[in-house]
Amino acid sequence: MDNTKSINKMLKENDSYKNMLPYERFMTLGAGALTDGELLAIIIRTGTSSKTPMEIGNSILNLCERYGKGISGIRHLTLDDMLSVKGIGEVKAVKLMCIAELSDRIARSRAMKRLDFNNPETVADYYMEKMCNYQREHTVLACLNTQDQLICEYEISVGTVKAAALSPREIFIHAVKNHAVKIILLHNHPSGDPTPSYADLELTEQIRDAGNLLDIKLNDHIIIGDHRYYSFKENNIL
Repeated sequence: MDNTKSINKMLKENDSYKNMLPYERFMTLGAGALTDGELLAIIIRTGTSSKTPMEIGNSILNLCERYGKGISGIRHLTLDDMLSVKGIGEVKAVKLMCIAELSDRIARSRAMKRLDFNNPETVADYYMEKMCNYQREHTVLACLNTQDQLICEYEISVGTVKAAALSPREIFIHAVKNHAVKIILLHNHPSGDPTPSYADLELTEQIRDAGNLLDIKLNDHIIIGDHRYYSFKENNIL
């Protein structure tokens, strides 16, 4: 019987496990048996005269629900959001935000191992964890060498909820300066739907044509949605 089944069996056979404090449940059953609120309570550690760590943790989860993504919504929260929760001071807020950032970096580190700039799925996976959480459109330029290896990347624009202010001229200034022979463009859709707009199609065509004149190939344009993506290369538009 694996660990998860053992834990579930113990919980069914002995309700006393359900009444333990989060730390005690961790020591007895392991982290996998804890709810999101309990994990947050252990990190928060201390409460206030009117709120337990568990209640404070649940208050943070309520904030996360604004984004409709459960605990993953913690990556959307600002320092001010955290500080708005009674029982969360600056030290705890910073600690929670650092843990969320570490989670993102761990996910990107795993995605890095299978990253292949000729494979749109692996490129989308690598940039997904960070870009799918943005509330405004961000555009990233990846510059590649002749071996399709990453030379550098730039965040070249940050726009509104609906659009990013993007200059093709700025794209090729970076590409030429870094001796790129290929580029990949990525941007997110805060709506979560990666379907390209007419403006996305038009811009991609402009960048592709400008790149052809400069002998810098647009290898792909990838739109990041809510754990979904759209690749112009995969859809044979480039």
